[in-house]
Amino acid sequence: MSAQKPIIVVGSINTDLVAVTKRVPAVGETVIGSDFQIHPGGKGANQAVAVARLGYPVRLIGRLGNDTFGADLRTHLEKAGVETTGVRTSDGASGVAVIVVSGHGENSIVLAPGANAKVTPEDLDENISILRSAGMVLAQLEIPLETVEYLVRICARENVPLILDPAPARDVPPGIFKDIAWFTPNQTEAAFYLGNRHSESIPQTPAEIAKMFLSNGCRGVILKMGAHGTYLGSQGGIGSLVPAFSVNAIDTTAAGDAFNAGFATALMLGKSPLESAAFAAAVAAISVTRTGAQPSMPGMAEVEEFMKANLTEAHEVTQR
Repeated sequence: MSAQKPIIVVGSINTDLVAVTKRVPAVGETVIGSDFQIHPGGKGANQAVAVARLGYPVRLIGRLGNDTFGADLRTHLEKAGVETTGVRTSDGASGVAVIVVSGHGENSIVLAPGANAKVTPEDLDENISILRSAGMVLAQLEIPLETVEYLVRICARENVPLILDPAPARDVPPGIFKDIAWFTPNQTEAAFYLGNRHSESIPQTPAEIAKMFLSNGCRGVILKMGAHGTYLGSQGGIGSLVPAFSVNAIDTTAAGDAFNAGFATALMLGKSPLESAAFAAAVAAISVTRTGAQPSMPGMAEVEEFMKANLTEAHEVTQR
C-alpha cells in the first residue's frame, strides 16, 4: 500500500477524559461514575489513527499544545503509524474533550479546543505539498471554520476529493457543498443543516434527506443513522441503504470517525461507494464494541474476518 497516494486528515487532536456512568446526567445533576479513563482523541486524530490501523498510509495536519498532553499525543500518533510532520506545536494547552459514557453506550461531550483553535489557512499553505500528494482528504469541524473553507477551496483547485464530516454541526457557506466529494452528517447534524435545529427527529425519509442535500449542490451524501444503517445518495444516481451490523454497543464515541476512515480507505483501495460503505459499517460496528475512541479502531484483518462472519443477505445494500 505504501506506493499509493496517502489519505490526508486535517483536523483536531485531543485528549479524551472519559467517565463511565449508568446514565448521562441531566442538567444540574450529579451521578456516580463506575470508571474513568484517559484516551487520545479528537475527530481528526481519530480518523487518522483509524486509517493507519487499517494499514493505509495517512498523514495528519493539525496543532498540539506545548503541554504534557501534546507530547503524549504526538508520540501516540507516531506509534499508531500516522505521519505527523504536518502537526505543529503551539504555546498553550492541547485540545481536551470531557466525555460521559452511559451504560447503554450513549455519550455526552464537552470540547475545549486548545491548540486546535489555532489551525489556520497559513498552516495549510505551509503544508501544500502534503495536500497535493493526497489521494483523498478527510476533514471535520473541530478546527476554525475559515480553515475548513480554505481547505475545501484548495482541494477543489488541486482536484483532490474531500470528505467532510460536519461535526460538530456549524453553519457553513452553502457554496462549499459543490466542492465536497462526500458530505457525511449523522441524523442530528442533518437536522441542523436542513433547518430542523430544535427537533431530535427528522420527519423525511433518508432518501428525501439525501435529495435535499444533493439539490443544495452536494456531489455525494452519506447519512449516518447508527443502528438503522447508512444511506448513500449521489449526483451520479446512487440511492441505497446499507444496513448496520448488529452488535452489542458499549461506547459509540468515535463510531462516525471509524466509519469515515473506513469509507475513505476502501475508496482508495478501489472499492465502489456502496462496497466502501459496507466496509465502513463493519469498521464502525467493531469500534462501538470497545471503550475509547482511538483504542477501539480495528485492523484490516479483523474487519475482513468480521465481514465474512456477518455479511449475510440481511446486510446487502437495498435500492430506495
